[in-house]
Amino acid sequence: MKNNKEVWRIDTILNWTRQYFGEKGVENPRLDAEVLLSHILRKDRIYLYVHFDQPLESGELAAFRAAVKKRAARLPVAYITGIREFMGLDFEVTPAVLIPRPDTEILVETALKMLATVDSPQLLDLGTGSGAICISMLANLQSAKAVTVDISPEAIMVARGNAEKHGVTERLTFCQGDLFAPVKGQIFHAILSNPPYIPEDDMVSLTPEVRQEPNLALVGGKDGLDFYRRIIHEGPTYLATGGFIALEVGIGQAEQVANLAEEGGFFTVSEIVKDYGGIERVVVLTQK
Repeated sequence: MKNNKEVWRIDTILNWTRQYFGEKGVENPRLDAEVLLSHILRKDRIYLYVHFDQPLESGELAAFRAAVKKRAARLPVAYITGIREFMGLDFEVTPAVLIPRPDTEILVETALKMLATVDSPQLLDLGTGSGAICISMLANLQSAKAVTVDISPEAIMVARGNAEKHGVTERLTFCQGDLFAPVKGQIFHAILSNPPYIPEDDMVSLTPEVRQEPNLALVGGKDGLDFYRRIIHEGPTYLATGGFIALEVGIGQAEQVANLAEEGGFFTVSEIVKDYGGIERVVVLTQK
């Protein structure tokens, strides 16, 4: 980007940034340019089109340059803006947490349907990250309470901030620890998790953006199934009668996770839910 007295308008700077991002291998160059500029200007994206000829002030230009530099280095947009939308809510995200994705909304939507007739459901969210799953659940189920667990203290801090932002703190208990360890003796109507599920050897083939997300939230052991084995093995102890476990899975993992559950002898696979791309994304387990 030229660093001189030239006046940069919204349209010219977006066109330049789109081309620059394209050269750097950014997957959605125009979209990312618009999202970053909207964030800097504190306007929605439609504003950019309506006010295409608006010149940027020097402070706005400097801030946008800094954001463009980070994105060109393949830092995810959500880490630059610090915000990601999920289930209609804005969540703070930092490099300490996995960026919430639309695929995970399928997990939340599935659980909401299954709990629609349950009075005062008690929920357990394993691997909370930003808190997107449990906070979205509580925002939609006003009688529900939840316990959420993450091994990362930094992630717990982010989730706490999001819970306060969305007014669910009084109904949410935060626990730092490894899966079920902090909730011994407790019983829940639903256990929800988007656990780490990427096989170790697949990490090298991920995009540079994904590789900048926390490794703890991505890698699920040699075959990607380590956490599913543990949840399926330990889960029955923590489920109320008629309760269920809903697990997000990676591409091609639904059948493997279903088989693990059937082999364990405690669960029936009641449903496998596809995402909007037709990929089997959520496995629902109920006790036999």
